[in-house]
Amino acid sequence: MAASFLTHFPITPINRFLYSHKPKTLIKTLTTLSTSTSPSLITTHEQEITLIDETPLQIPKEKLFIPPETEINPEKGPRILRGSNIVLSKYAKDAQVVSAEFVKSSVETEACPNDGSPEFAFVGRSNVGKSSLVNSIVKRKKLALTSKKPGKTQCINHFRINDSWYLVDLPGYGYASAPNELRKDWNKFTKDYFLNRSTLVSVFLLIDASIPAKKIDLEYASWLGQNQVPMTLIFTKCDKRKKKKNGGKHPEENVQDFQELISEYFEAVPPWIMTSSLTNQGRDEILLHMSQLRNYWLKH
Repeated sequence: MAASFLTHFPITPINRFLYSHKPKTLIKTLTTLSTSTSPSLITTHEQEITLIDETPLQIPKEKLFIPPETEINPEKGPRILRGSNIVLSKYAKDAQVVSAEFVKSSVETEACPNDGSPEFAFVGRSNVGKSSLVNSIVKRKKLALTSKKPGKTQCINHFRINDSWYLVDLPGYGYASAPNELRKDWNKFTKDYFLNRSTLVSVFLLIDASIPAKKIDLEYASWLGQNQVPMTLIFTKCDKRKKKKNGGKHPEENVQDFQELISEYFEAVPPWIMTSSLTNQGRDEILLHMSQLRNYWLKH
């Protein structure tokens, strides 16, 4: 196992899903999901990674997320999830969502389900599209509450997936219109959940890729790193494209900018995936990523 990991992360079983530093080479591999019903089947094509509108993004090898126990064929190269920096491992299986049901809402960690099942927590700035993404992942329009008014999620909401693991919808942060005391409560019980939830496999931090990086998002990512909380960056709204003449940037550019800005906090960027709840871009990639994290966590 490589000795170099994210600066603030300890060497624990799930945190071993981090980068190993290797010679800088450009990876030009596109991976797509097979049309087979088995989510573990991946078809690899030798060409540049294509994100949106066939805009290529070349990823240096040292910036890939390479899971442990992953052997890379020197001739064919790694199998990389489309629109991400994540290499597929042998643990990527049983990824499909067959059933999803709401279990309970909690306002403190101690009140959350305690059956020992692994879970993934989704959190992000208010109006980042979190609930819409959750609904897209499970293919249910109203599983997670969505609203045109930001800040609607006010509890730790547990959803049971396939009767074997949990998807957790957390309150958004940065909602200025919420009462100050309520914002403090959200902040307190959310961070307490991150620090004390033993079954938490990874936090999925949602970042709006349609706009430049926000200071509050950079601070949140930094806090997770400093407190040794495993994290995956989920870039949302990647279907939205700003007009260049108005000074806007494409989502791919905002994704790269965000990674450069967090580089001061981390030795290497965390795993990331580009998504759109409108087009379902990134849905299968998130499920495969969660499956390999989950299956590795269960084994170790």
